Amino acid sequence: MRVALGVSYNGQSYDGWQSQPSGRTVQDQLEKALGKFADQRISTLCAGRTDAGVHGLMQVVHFDTSAERAPYAWVRGTNSFLPRDIAVQWAHVVPDEFHCRASALSRRYAYSLLESPVRPSVDAGRVGWVFQPLDLAAMQAAATRLLGEHDFTSFRASACQALSPVKNLLRIEISRRGAYWRFEFEANAFLHHMIRNIMGCLIVIGQGKQAPEWIDEVLAARSRDAAAPTFSPDGLYFLGPRYDARWGLPDRTPAYDWLP
Repeated sequence: MRVALGVSYNGQSYDGWQSQPSGRTVQDQLEKALGKFADQRISTLCAGRTDAGVHGLMQVVHFDTSAERAPYAWVRGTNSFLPRDIAVQWAHVVPDEFHCRASALSRRYAYSLLESPVRPSVDAGRVGWVFQPLDLAAMQAAATRLLGEHDFTSFRASACQALSPVKNLLRIEISRRGAYWRFEFEANAFLHHMIRNIMGCLIVIGQGKQAPEWIDEVLAARSRDAAAPTFSPDGLYFLGPRYDARWGLPDRTPAYDWLP
């Protein structure tokens, strides 16, 4: 039986998603909890790995198991063994041909950013921070230039393992509510640190240090040295993948609307 789960987590205490010898990853904690609940070893695959400090609102995983449980039991039972900053949001039995990564049509991220003369406190680790005012129109103009299929080498981490730097950026939406900015990104796939590197450039442009047209030069350079420094992971959230409706999986979790 193949089961798909939607998992949310606060990434502040973890060394990213992917299992490591330290055991301090979200995958390690999830698989340990699943193993205790199912009384057998369970290995998971995820829709998109996240780095240390990055949060997940709807990471989707799948696994194969001989343990038969009702969907609600997978949720409640697994959560009873998970730490308080990780929670299974939903569970669905899916056909064997479903693959959480290969079946995804696109992936979505959001970056939550506080614009304030004072650093974050109660939301420390959950939002990025700038103390200089940002220009919405300038950032939107730059964001438009990134849409479509491009070689995103300039926004790629040196440790990126993707076979190709060419990705199709489908959507960037920028909005503001009070002192909080929300940047949403959707693409067929993302490179390692791609969003944090784009954020660094958008903020430089929003602060008036570069014109929106500068983003064209960064893209054309195909060099990491041409872009702004990688921005903080604190405000980055994996919103989850999109799937064809035939799989019957949720599109989002309640936290999607909570995010500042």
